[in-house]
This record gives sequence, C-alpha cells and structure tokens, in this order.
Amino acid sequence: MPTRGSALRIVRLCSVFEPPAGAPVAVRFDPVGGMQTHTGELSRALDRRGVHQVVVTTRPPGTPPRQRLGDRGTVVRVGLPVPLVRQGYAVPAAAVVTRAAASADLVHAHLGEDIAVVPIALAAARRHRLPLVLTVHTSVAHTLAVTGPRSAALKAVGGWWERRGESRAQAVIALTPRLAGLLTAAGVPADRVHVIPSGVPDALFAAPQRVHPVVGLPRPRVLFLGRLHRQKGVEVLVAAAAALPGTQVVLAGDGPERPALQRLADRLGVADRVHVLGFVPREEVPALLAAADVLALPSRYEELGTAMLEGLRAGVPVVASDTGGIPTVLTDGVDGLLVPPGRPDALAAALRRVLTDPALAARLAAAGRERARDYSWEALADRVLGVYDGVLGAVRS
Repeated sequence: MPTRGSALRIVRLCSVFEPPAGAPVAVRFDPVGGMQTHTGELSRALDRRGVHQVVVTTRPPGTPPRQRLGDRGTVVRVGLPVPLVRQGYAVPAAAVVTRAAASADLVHAHLGEDIAVVPIALAAARRHRLPLVLTVHTSVAHTLAVTGPRSAALKAVGGWWERRGESRAQAVIALTPRLAGLLTAAGVPADRVHVIPSGVPDALFAAPQRVHPVVGLPRPRVLFLGRLHRQKGVEVLVAAAAALPGTQVVLAGDGPERPALQRLADRLGVADRVHVLGFVPREEVPALLAAADVLALPSRYEELGTAMLEGLRAGVPVVASDTGGIPTVLTDGVDGLLVPPGRPDALAAALRRVLTDPALAARLAAAGRERARDYSWEALADRVLGVYDGVLGAVRS
C-alpha cells in the first residue's frame, strides 16, 4: 500500500459530507448524494494511506459536531439546525478552516452548488501561504441549468466565484474530460487541470449481500437511486411509468421533491406501481441494485453520477440522460443507453428496449461491469495523492 502520504496534513472543505452511521436522515439538509459519497470515500482511502485530515462541513440535525475519521482524521461539522443558506455554516466554517490550515500542508475544497466554499478556501490558503486544490463536483458556471430566478442568481454569483477559484487554485480536479475541456477553454491552464472521477469502493460490493425486500415486487423493476431533487429529473421517470404498464418503478432516496413526485404518481394513475423507499443506507445499495432489472438516471444535469457507477459495478443495465459528464462514461448501445433529458417518451422507449430484449440487457450489463473497473477508489485515491505531490513539489521547489 502506498505510504507517500504518511506525513501529509490536509484541510478538506465541503458543504456536504456523508453522515455518520446511525445518524437520523434529515431530508431537508440533503444528507446523501454523490458529493457526500465522493468526499467520504476519498477521505477514507487517503486515511488508509497515512494522510492526516481535518474535514470541515455542515451539521445536519442529529450529527455530532466532531467525529473521528479513520485513524488520523477528524470531521468538524458546523452550522445551525435550519434548512436555509446551508445552515449559516460559512462564518464558523471560515474560522475552523483558517485555524486548521495553520498546521496543514494543503487546502482541498470541494465545490458543488455552494458559493461559500471558494472564498473560505481561498482566504485560508492565502493567509497561511498554502496551495489550494479545488475539485469541481458541479460547475455552476458551465453545467448548472437555469430554471428560475434562484438558479440564475446562483449561476451569476456562484459562477464568478467558481472562475475565481479555478484561476487561483494550484490544481483543479474535474470529474470528467468534458468539464476539463470547458475549464481549459475558459482559460484555466491545462497543466493545472486533472481529470479524476468519482469511484466505487470495492469493499461495498465484496461484502456478503442479503436479499433486498423489493424482490417481493413483481417484475420488471426499474430503479432510481439518488436524491429526489429537481436536478435529478425523477418526475420524468414517474411520467415514463405511465407508458410502461405492469412495470414497477422503485425510487430509492429522499429529498425535497418527494411530495411532488407522489402527487404526480397519483395524478397519472401510477401510484400503485411507483414505490418511494426513502433513504437507503449505503450498505444496502448492492442488494437493491441486484434486485433491479434496469437502473434509470433521468438527470437534467449531472457531472458524474455515483449511482451510475454503482449500477455499472453491480452489472445492472443503465439508461441515463445524455447530459453533462454521463456520456463520457457511457457509450450509447455499448455499456448503457442514453436518452435526451426531460423526455418521458424517450426514457420509456429506452427502458422498454432493455426490459423486452434479454440479450441487449445482458450485453449492456457485462460491458458496464467491465467499464466499472476504471473507477476503483483505491486507484483514484493514488491519483489524488499524485496531485497533492505535484502542487507541494512546485511550491517547495
């Protein structure tokens, strides 16, 4: 196992992080998603490599203010138990990050749709003369779709801060080649942009799996796995269910769109076939995927979906939106099917193809499992360590 990170000290700033095991699910605080999984898995993989880490993030209700992370890390959660402006976490987070950076080698910030991450990270790095690594999970400047006043404001203000962070960071990590190309086209030097995707932990699928209760539902079963959020386009899947008689649609996840999705299912007359499971613990994901006939990811925009990678790893045929970074992973007709986002008719047609053609389903599943080999967290963590080594070597030379 690599040991080059043994003396390294990192401050990691992310507006969301995986909740501790057994913590209550706070739906309005967006507790579980791709960014949470990414930052948690990366932090654990780096801990196994001897890296000391302080992770600063928000504090959903029921989570401890401080928590041990592996053998060498600490998670510090700050903010108020109110579902507004990220719980007002920015002010206390700035203080904690600045204090932790005093004894760190590097600041690593993870940018989603939260504006505060970049100015906090820039200020801490500048004050202590540390290099900054910025991972862009959702590019509000290049990827975020404008659907109303809030998203328009977020794109304008957040996009300005994102570009500022990208221009000043010593390294920028993009999850997909597509985003890396957009960043370099926008002026970020190519030698500072690195493509390192999210991954799938080998241990998650290596552990013995129990049978998930959804096997009690009739077949065929279409699974959605993720947050019930407008970004994910779940209402497109619910609408597609109306064109797939007899098909069971399982929504595994929770979020602000849950009531609206249930109302839509009632209105379309498919409530008896649309099953909302709510939050599913991470350790149950492999069993849930094993019970599915196809995984549907109808996102409006998505830089790189963790659920898609998990579906590929589990050998489940994947039907996903042709948007964001998804087509950099899936090749239509080879290891998945791609459909235009926002089109229930196209989604229903693609799902029908998979569900009625066993040979196609088997071919997509086998190719997807092979594709997933490129997304092992152990290999990806080594690549992140390589980025750390590069920026620290440049600073010290």
